[in-house]
Amino acid sequence: MPRTIPIIPRAAALKTHAPALTAPPPLSLYIHFPWCVRKCPYCDFNSHNIKDAGIPEAAYIDTLIADLEASLPRVWGRRVHSIFIGGGTPSLMSPEGLDRLLTAVRSLLPLEPGCEITLEANPGTVEAGRFAAFHAAGVTRVSVGIQSFNEAHLKALGRIHDRGEAIRALEAAATYFTTWNADLMYALPGQTLAEAEADLAQVLEFAPPHLSCYHLTLEPNTLFHRDPPPLPDDDLSADMQEMIEARLAAAGYSHYETSAFARQGHKCLHNLNYWRFGDYLGIGAGAHGKLSDHLGVHRQMRHKHPNTYLEQGARGDFIQEQHTVEAHELPFEFMMNALRLTEGVPRTLFQERTGLPLEVIEEKLLAARQRGLLQITETALGPSEQGRRFLNDLLEHFLAN
Repeated sequence: MPRTIPIIPRAAALKTHAPALTAPPPLSLYIHFPWCVRKCPYCDFNSHNIKDAGIPEAAYIDTLIADLEASLPRVWGRRVHSIFIGGGTPSLMSPEGLDRLLTAVRSLLPLEPGCEITLEANPGTVEAGRFAAFHAAGVTRVSVGIQSFNEAHLKALGRIHDRGEAIRALEAAATYFTTWNADLMYALPGQTLAEAEADLAQVLEFAPPHLSCYHLTLEPNTLFHRDPPPLPDDDLSADMQEMIEARLAAAGYSHYETSAFARQGHKCLHNLNYWRFGDYLGIGAGAHGKLSDHLGVHRQMRHKHPNTYLEQGARGDFIQEQHTVEAHELPFEFMMNALRLTEGVPRTLFQERTGLPLEVIEEKLLAARQRGLLQITETALGPSEQGRRFLNDLLEHFLAN
């Protein structure tokens, strides 16, 4: 075990300090596609059911491109390390539309060589031919929302696919992509430990390079929150989590983030940039963005409803809200992301990404370490095993007073 050392080499921490970034962090691009065939009862994302008129794909892509063009002055000269197309259900987009969108992105932004380009896909909206076309358009990675292989659980979750479609989607992902992700959920309504084990065993038959395993939570403003289903109790949910972690460790996966597991060389670069408090330009209905400069860290949100985004975008007005993050809020925002990483982050990253010296949170770091929630070494800080189990308790230490 590495020895722990004093957090701050100076005797006194600074009480106030203005952020001073010396260089912008890595930049990613997030593109939001807000339509779904049917909104799931647990989903709190900005997603909207397809109406009788269908998806206004051409107009929406036109607006995305115009949004990106209008954003260029804020990211001028910066290279994009990763692109993530999320939703909603982006796999509803036609391959031709996706190709037009990515062609425009490549013409407007300089991409790093080997830029990771992820597309979220629903098994009920894809087949092998579409995956082949998505790959041809430039997608390097797909994230397939399986959630479960159990027909009863899929129905309870409101998913539009069945077990057979889930299996065919994973077969297609493995055929056309060298790196890809499968989403699973556990602690589902009425789920037993044996059923959670069966879901995990089934997905491992496809040897996914990356797995995301999420505990079902009842988020505000969802159907499940208003009318909660019967869920496994805390002890059973913990047993499921421990089973998943043990099985995946034995199968050679690194548990590198709270809900993420990867084989060597297959961590999600886009999400790693989020968790390391990197920058991301967000375009599309309701998309959030974070951009940093010498004046501080700035957040934006696009108009949320797709109709409003389209209407306002036609006038060149894409942004609904924007603000500069206050200095006293930056420590929590940084830690809320960084402490999701099981190995933590370099100590130097705090100042690099917030513009604040680590001294400003000395007391908070000490308090978290004394409770056994935080580990601090000569080079890094990160959650202890207890801190990973009780992440919310750990994060509370960094809330602004």
